[in-house]
Amino acid sequence: MSRSLVKVKSTLLLGKDRLSISRAAKIIKKGGLVAFPTETVYGLGASAFNADAVKKIYKAKGRPQDNPLIIHLCDRAQLDEVATDVPQAAYRLIEKFWPGPLSLVLPRAANVPAVVSAGLSTVAVRMPDHQAALDLIKASAVPIAAPSANRSGKPSPTSFRHVIEDLSGRIDAVIKSKDCIVGIESTVLDMTAIRPVILRPGGVSREGIEMTLGSSVLVAGLEISSGGPISPGMKYRHYSPRAPLILITGPAKRRQRLINAINVYYQGQGLKVGLLNQIITEDPAKNLSVEYLAAHLFQSLRRLDHQGVDLILAEETVTTGIGLAVMNRLRKAATRVLRV
Repeated sequence: MSRSLVKVKSTLLLGKDRLSISRAAKIIKKGGLVAFPTETVYGLGASAFNADAVKKIYKAKGRPQDNPLIIHLCDRAQLDEVATDVPQAAYRLIEKFWPGPLSLVLPRAANVPAVVSAGLSTVAVRMPDHQAALDLIKASAVPIAAPSANRSGKPSPTSFRHVIEDLSGRIDAVIKSKDCIVGIESTVLDMTAIRPVILRPGGVSREGIEMTLGSSVLVAGLEISSGGPISPGMKYRHYSPRAPLILITGPAKRRQRLINAINVYYQGQGLKVGLLNQIITEDPAKNLSVEYLAAHLFQSLRRLDHQGVDLILAEETVTTGIGLAVMNRLRKAATRVLRV
């Protein structure tokens, strides 16, 4: 049997070569599900124009039906197929950040099934910066709707191994690739509001968006109420490891004292404590890189799960650049947030 035909619990493992991409595209065209790599995290894709196929995504993930998906494109020309009334400001962002980790919320075109957007009149759209993803979309000859390729609520997958761990036997195929380099999902920016609103911080920073637009944007949950879930990651608890996660915020010295005290106390009770930031930054030279934190956050949460820890302690990081996205994910994953 060739490597391209290896299966895990009926899920096909594919490479990035032309034959494998062609095989994956045929699955998409037939209404199946394919997990594929992007620069952010692995996505779980189906034809964006096939409502029945999109419903399979929700079922495979155990995803709530009111949690909208993002449509992935391989060419800017496809934008007109999925969105209407695109403002000029959106085109400036597209010119700057596509392909890349920026999803734009725009008015949904009539031929996009309502299930993609959880019944909303808007749709989130992006062009991934990963050749295998672009090749798959092009070969499928259709935009691909895709959330992250994990069971709903678990840490997002940045490796094909994470996808297999969560979804083998529940989806048709996985395209194998190196680990995702950004490690945090795309920024989701609502362009239908009077003033653009970041619904989910991600791989493109607030500062970069504001510089490109020449004006400020708002952040849902910070400057304004987040309202209903018009973007992935807005309503439900996400990115959660099995063990409870306590997020410690406040001045650095106070954080360290509290973390040390909690660690000593729980270890005294015979419990295993995982110190998230120390696990992520095992190389001291990378301690100051928030990009490194982002790239390794989800895989570190999964590693702590595999180690069987009883409690995870995490420290806050900066909220500038991609740090805003890291803190968003930590707050979503946290069972409790303590400020000292």
